[in-house]
Amino acid sequence: MYAVIEDSGQQFRVCEGDVLDVDLRETVEGKPLEFDRVLLVSHEGDVKVGTPLVAGAKVVAEVVEAVHKGLKTQTFWKRRRKASRKKTGHRQKYVQVRITKIVA
Repeated sequence: MYAVIEDSGQQFRVCEGDVLDVDLRETVEGKPLEFDRVLLVSHEGDVKVGTPLVAGAKVVAEVVEAVHKGLKTQTFWKRRRKASRKKTGHRQKYVQVRITKIVA
């Protein structure tokens, strides 16, 4: 059984037991988290596709790590022959969750 969920503009294909990183939100470790924007649910060959969401479906997850930092990305702008350059960095913060149950 798997599902496709949408969270903060991103789509994830999830199965029970998967661990994934979602955008930062106010949570506590060990607390359950529900994703109710389910776009697709598949169970033993039976596929339900939502228009745009599957009615009554939800995915329940448990918070593994409340604040988890991603990889650092660096951007560099330079104008040639102008002595103009700018270097910035960014490190996104995530919440790490483990999918516990998919309710169709």
